[in-house]
Amino acid sequence: MINMKKKIIFFDGDGTLWYPKKTRYVKHPVWLYKDRRFKNHTNHLVMTPSALSTIKKLKRMGIITIVLSTHPYPTKEADAIIKHKIKHFELEKLFDEVHATRVHPGSKGEFMLKILKKRKIPKSKALMVGDSYKWDYKPAKGVGVDALLIESEYEPMKTRAKIAIKKLADIFAHIS
Repeated sequence: MINMKKKIIFFDGDGTLWYPKKTRYVKHPVWLYKDRRFKNHTNHLVMTPSALSTIKKLKRMGIITIVLSTHPYPTKEADAIIKHKIKHFELEKLFDEVHATRVHPGSKGEFMLKILKKRKIPKSKALMVGDSYKWDYKPAKGVGVDALLIESEYEPMKTRAKIAIKKLADIFAHIS
């Protein structure tokens, strides 16, 4: 149990806030971007259950919410793609910052540290929520930020991640 009051929560995008309609938590969401039949990826994505209500509640609680989503395209294009997804789901007012991170596992941790430093928030007041051990959980823990991993059929995290949740709404048991 994470028991220190959190001031900032970092969220992964694909597999955490949204996932492919077709496969949900059965297959890792990256398949959608590799399948050339799907031109406009946002048309094939849906919000994960409880994502919208969870984020709205966090905002009412005064918690800073930030999206950090790894994307394989060059920086400007990757940022435009992630911001397009945020706009598609009408989430612009619910996130304080949105960033496409680089394609190396430590990138999210680097972004977290920069954001925490800029906002003068200690690591102990931060939390990362994601669906990938390698890309979300491990980078956060590696820089000293608490992390939660969403359970899925494609990510066998029970043996590696100390804390796993079934849905986003489960984070409330871990933030205060």
